Amino acid sequence: MQAPHYTRAAQLPAILAQRIVILDGAMGTMIQRFKLGEAQYRGEGYNGPEGAGERFKDFPRDVKGNNELLSLTRPDVIRDIHERYLAAGADLIETNTFGATTIAQEDYGMADLAYEMNLRSAQLARAACNQFSTPEHPRFVAGALGPTPKTASISPDVNDPGARNIDFEQLRAAYHAQTLALMQGGADVLLVETIFDTLNAKAALFAIEEVFEQTGERLPLIISGTVTDASGRILSGQTVTAFWHSVRHAQPLAVGLNCALGAALMRPYIQELNRAAPDTFISCYPNAGLPNPMSDTGFDETPEVTSRLVHEFAAEGLVNILGGCCGTTPDHIGAIVKAVASVPTRKMFYSAQT
Repeated sequence: MQAPHYTRAAQLPAILAQRIVILDGAMGTMIQRFKLGEAQYRGEGYNGPEGAGERFKDFPRDVKGNNELLSLTRPDVIRDIHERYLAAGADLIETNTFGATTIAQEDYGMADLAYEMNLRSAQLARAACNQFSTPEHPRFVAGALGPTPKTASISPDVNDPGARNIDFEQLRAAYHAQTLALMQGGADVLLVETIFDTLNAKAALFAIEEVFEQTGERLPLIISGTVTDASGRILSGQTVTAFWHSVRHAQPLAVGLNCALGAALMRPYIQELNRAAPDTFISCYPNAGLPNPMSDTGFDETPEVTSRLVHEFAAEGLVNILGGCCGTTPDHIGAIVKAVASVPTRKMFYSAQT
């Protein structure tokens, strides 16, 4: 496939061809470390000029757990997390927008705030990247589009296989608004991630293409699926290879896997994707092993273990982008940076000139 012309992050393909690029780690894991209560989620503890003040003090529903709201109420927390990952050596920083669609925000009665959440989240990440970027080491904002809590392919009712609680058009509209806000806020890259339903992802990809046509811009696109268990399939039933063939029309800069599995269990599926997509960059950001409620991060693996495992991916020539998902911290990312610093990036099966 011929590479698109990018209006932002145009140098990223060349960087990926030269070295392994580092994505940041888990936003949710880091937020949990702050041990914020209901009052803090509403804005208590921060009085900066871009804070929410009393805006959400009397909001009628509980908001604790709505991490995307923190971009409005506690920007100091989100800024601190971004800066920690950048200081650890991350090249790509994800916006705090995994659940910032109108669909996901309906759970909190905040669907009308989704656009503002995406805009502000992208602006926070943009400012952090600008602070850490140098001509020798540019940093990029990855606008994160999560899967939503609903699935267009699977019935929510075991007694009615044809039932659906969301349709393609609803998803398209939500992702269209999210993409516009992320781009307006300064995103360099769009990351459609943690895909458990390919139809949801196709709605996101359709909306992104609409926005590109509408704005005249074209950003690098990363698509990241989620293999849910040892079946080797995403939740809506596709193998990794089938998933790739369902989304490759979008001409992503990179395709990969994240979440659900640690690196050890994810390895055969990254190997499969490496074979299936020889002409596309490969990304991988696994969980820090298996969940462990007794652990500081909620997951088993230490930075040393995770970095050793993903180093094996790199040494095998499987990946171009590495990072971390659930349970990973700046310490994990810093360890990954050191582990793969001297390891060549995965090579394409055709020359850059082709």
